[in-house]
Amino acid sequence: MNNPVRVRFAPSPTGPLHIGGVRTALYNYLFAKKSGGSLILRIEDTDQTRFVPGAGEYITEALQWCGIAFDEGVENGGPYGPYRQSERKDLYKPYAEQLIRQGHAYVAFDTAEELEALRKAEANFQVDASTRMRMKNSLTLGAAGTEALLAAGTPYVIRILIPAGEQIVMQDLIRGEVSVQTDILDDKVLFKSDGMPTYHLANVVDDHLMHISHVIRGEEWLPSAPLHVLLYRYLGWEDSMPRFAHLPLLLRPDGNGKLSKRDGDRLGFPVFPLKWKDPHTGETSSGYREAGFLPQAFVNFLALLGWNPGTEQELFSMEDLVNAFTLDRVQKAGARFDYEKAKWFNQQYLKDLPPAVLAGSLAAQTGSGRLPSNEVFLEKACDLVRERITFLTDLPEATAYFFEDPASYDSDMLKKRWKDETPGLIAGFSALLEEADFTDPEILEGIFKQYVETNRINSGAVLAPLRMLLTGRAGGPGVFQIMSLIGKETTLRRLNPAHYLPIIPDPLVGNITDRPPS
Repeated sequence: MNNPVRVRFAPSPTGPLHIGGVRTALYNYLFAKKSGGSLILRIEDTDQTRFVPGAGEYITEALQWCGIAFDEGVENGGPYGPYRQSERKDLYKPYAEQLIRQGHAYVAFDTAEELEALRKAEANFQVDASTRMRMKNSLTLGAAGTEALLAAGTPYVIRILIPAGEQIVMQDLIRGEVSVQTDILDDKVLFKSDGMPTYHLANVVDDHLMHISHVIRGEEWLPSAPLHVLLYRYLGWEDSMPRFAHLPLLLRPDGNGKLSKRDGDRLGFPVFPLKWKDPHTGETSSGYREAGFLPQAFVNFLALLGWNPGTEQELFSMEDLVNAFTLDRVQKAGARFDYEKAKWFNQQYLKDLPPAVLAGSLAAQTGSGRLPSNEVFLEKACDLVRERITFLTDLPEATAYFFEDPASYDSDMLKKRWKDETPGLIAGFSALLEEADFTDPEILEGIFKQYVETNRINSGAVLAPLRMLLTGRAGGPGVFQIMSLIGKETTLRRLNPAHYLPIIPDPLVGNITDRPPS
């Protein structure tokens, strides 16, 4: 019988969660749900020097917004807790000491200053088989010398002893066979002088103790995988070692290099799921939620950055993604980020949102005191503009003319379509609306068509200025739908010369006494 699938997402609280991290969490979630397995959220906070206040809470909130739910973790506990590495501190040192006893690790006393001097003196310096025997460690000092320094309280770290001349071979579920010569690896620190393990030791120990079956993580961890394989071997856990899958990088829009916050700042798009304010600098970074993205659109977009279903389908609910997702369809090459495509996804999902949800978002953004209390009216206004917005945050501006008379008119439209005869044409149509039924846009459209046909008027000569006077804009929903919704009183007021003449520049006013031929 196969062991149950158990995967983990293990971010460090060193700042906001990058969308590449969200994608990693998403793929772990999809794999777990597809396999009927469990997903664990583990916070890897062993590096206390890089800890950023609020980052852990940010990570949790961001994943909740995305709809990525965890079966175990820092929020909901579980049988293998605690799930915050700083709370598991006492677990790790015995394993480091075990490695020392077995000859797979050693105690090193070299100071940071001494190591920095060596790096400056020797190009490409690293601690490895060619350098370790001329440094200050338990291998060169012997048992007595080592004990003397330890007894004196000399700071130390524990390093893995990488063997020379070996070939480490591992199978990656995305990249196939990966083979690495140990001669290019360095003796990584496993346990630090502050009493905390490094990522390498802690994540291997925790993955083993939490019975993780698959490690699905970013490509940046691929160079560390051979070290982790050695740790599983040396600790006697090789038979239960999880299977690895290293995901492709998210690339800049031009495909040249890994996507960074700097790229987002430069090109004008977020790289974080939620807005983030740096507690140290006060700098604020934009987020997809605050930009007006729907979480389901954001997730759908991310899922297709590096994975494809093998079909032409692009729109996937979370359930659809779970059913379709397989690791063998994750690509090896980096995935180029395309913000315009992200916007397209958001537009598709906005089109399907219930009007009540749109109206609720509009009210939340605008403030209920500035909007009519008529919920039906709000929903109809939102429904009319849904095809023309990209973000939820577009709603207040897109619907403004439903609630307030335009304070200005589109200058380009005025210059292009406003003629001397325009006021008379508008007045002639407006007169027909005095007794019209505004409950049905088709009735209003019929009146308009009859008006232009009877008077042999080019419909565009009236329709474009009509839209502008009603909305202040050149584009938008159907004019007669707008008129029907805002009603007769508002429509006639906006078409009254006494209302619009003060707003239109004098050279464009024309002769308001002109009337079309009868």
